[in-house]
Amino acid sequence: MTVPKAVLRAMRTGRLSRGRKGVLVNREQVFNQIDVSFTPAKRKPMLRTILVLIATLIALPVVAFYYDQPLNPEQWAAVKTLFQAMLIIALLCFAVSEITRNYSQVDKLWSLLPIGYAWYVAIQAGFETRTTLMATLVTLWGLRLTYNFARRGGYHWPPWHGEEDYRWAVLRQNPLLNKRLPWTAFNLFFISLYQNTLILLFTLPVIVAWQGRNTPLNALDAAAALLMFGFIVLETVADQQQWNFHQEKYRRRQAGEPLGEYARGFCTSGLWGRVRHPNYAAEQALWLSYYLFSVAATGRWLNWSLAGGILLLLLFLGSSDFSEKISAGKYPEYKAYQKRVPRFWPTLFS
Repeated sequence: MTVPKAVLRAMRTGRLSRGRKGVLVNREQVFNQIDVSFTPAKRKPMLRTILVLIATLIALPVVAFYYDQPLNPEQWAAVKTLFQAMLIIALLCFAVSEITRNYSQVDKLWSLLPIGYAWYVAIQAGFETRTTLMATLVTLWGLRLTYNFARRGGYHWPPWHGEEDYRWAVLRQNPLLNKRLPWTAFNLFFISLYQNTLILLFTLPVIVAWQGRNTPLNALDAAAALLMFGFIVLETVADQQQWNFHQEKYRRRQAGEPLGEYARGFCTSGLWGRVRHPNYAAEQALWLSYYLFSVAATGRWLNWSLAGGILLLLLFLGSSDFSEKISAGKYPEYKAYQKRVPRFWPTLFS
């Protein structure tokens, strides 16, 4: 979902100005447009989701790692280096977001960090064919996603500025998080540490692929590469369809022209007529396809590097739940759209 820049600016102004009368009116107007209420019935599932994600993050990689084939010293050293780098980046994201009150610092790095992580492993593996192929595909994914984020105003100079994800502004209204200390803890443990750890984890099948460096490229590698490339294309098409819709909607609104089908406010044509989140579906599928390289290299269909993919699925499930609550509160026709169109995977016979 895309929110007008004026609305986003009002959110940021309301957050940064700390209570000036005129700003509070702006904030009120913004949240009246979105109309998301955090009743006790809604707070408990949200808290459970956060706790489940954090518990899974801790438990799944540990269990999977210790019950799988161990890494050699060279591979283990690479993993430790990656985690140390990730921790430094996460703490920098936390510090910058607390100073600037812009909590989308991880968002700016989401499409860039996997490129660095994947190429670091490819270099450590001596540019072995499979890990180099994986790093190349991750680069293609990352450059495309970076472009899409940039054209929506995600990057700015200085780099810690730029538009903030509208969901953080909405989430700060949750009674569980609307005080300074709870929000700071949420920022540290979920926004900064959890998300940065997740980014690293879903990139780590490249480590397992390195374990199988003596295995020649095979049919499963070809399938993984074709699937990953295909889902990158699918995600590109979905993002472009949504971009075109909102650009035309705002153009008509500014020109005073009749909105027509754009009056509903959200895209329901193209891929968005088949599923409600085609870009999310493609993103999940392409990282599961990426995992297949580790299977092709080792022959192990279940290995510890699947942890990142599973956690990513859980994150997108929770993220889409939250986004849809916002959309249903803002767009009168959205609930009917939810009933008519599946969330991630299309109905084959409809």
